[in-house]
Amino acid sequence: MKVLVIIVSYNFERWLSRCLASLRHSDERVDTVVIDNGSTDGTFRLIEENFPEVRLIKNSDNKGFGAANNQGIAIAIAEGYDAVYLLNQDAWVMPGAITALARASLAHPEFGILSPVQLRGDEQQLESGFAHYVSLEKSGGIEAVKAMQRSHKEVVEAPFVNAAHWFIPIAAIERVGGFSPLFHMYGEDVDLANRFHHLGYKIGYVPQALAVHDREGRKPTKEALRRARYTYLLSEYANPNHTLASAFAYSVLASLKSMTLNLAKGNMADAAMYLSIFRQLVGKTLAVWRCRKVQAGQDTPFVPNNNSIQSSH
Repeated sequence: MKVLVIIVSYNFERWLSRCLASLRHSDERVDTVVIDNGSTDGTFRLIEENFPEVRLIKNSDNKGFGAANNQGIAIAIAEGYDAVYLLNQDAWVMPGAITALARASLAHPEFGILSPVQLRGDEQQLESGFAHYVSLEKSGGIEAVKAMQRSHKEVVEAPFVNAAHWFIPIAAIERVGGFSPLFHMYGEDVDLANRFHHLGYKIGYVPQALAVHDREGRKPTKEALRRARYTYLLSEYANPNHTLASAFAYSVLASLKSMTLNLAKGNMADAAMYLSIFRQLVGKTLAVWRCRKVQAGQDTPFVPNNNSIQSSH
């Protein structure tokens, strides 16, 4: 299977060597493209000096996570790859992971997105976000995964898996499309997962495949919590599994309801936050409508023309 690994980078230096070395030593032969969103550290020098096999695309500005991944997806489609592996810059794969994912994907084409089991940076315990999304947070954790490995469980279905590690067949991407331009950073993975579900694909993880997402210990700020709430509501507004009227209720009206409830409880700061979110959502109405229309009627929506993408080497 011909696989293109796509890494969107921004000041990648901290994780670069571990991430790219894990791909160099992967059992499955892969090609790698790094789409850089305007790094100011030593990212370019380290890649060019130490990983000459990696294709590097230098964007002049920060295009966001989704748009930069779409650049890589366009390359994969144009150059005849069978699958893409979307890999976070703060992540790396363990030996055998991509091979196990490729085999599972071939055996189970009903899965549009497959993830390895995602571990913390210490490589010992499950990454907390992954454990939450796949319902292992309170049901055995890493020991449950080991039990699945012993029983040779091939694929486990989940409603969602965070996009630090996504293995996606090109055939599925060509139907569903790339990341929506509604989302600059955060929320784009939830939106794309909703669209995969809408077209009948499943999402899951492969217990035999292990990888790392090194994000433990980052404390969420107030602004991050607000952004998470906004992007979730925006993803509900764009969700094709809802009619437009239902989507409006689950997002715009839901934010208004939350504002009213917080006002009634005297939580003025939270009420102000939801009022701000409500205004943002209303302001996105035309863009949401356009995106819903595009994804319903266009082949491979949101993926750019590959002719406009230039590699530095």
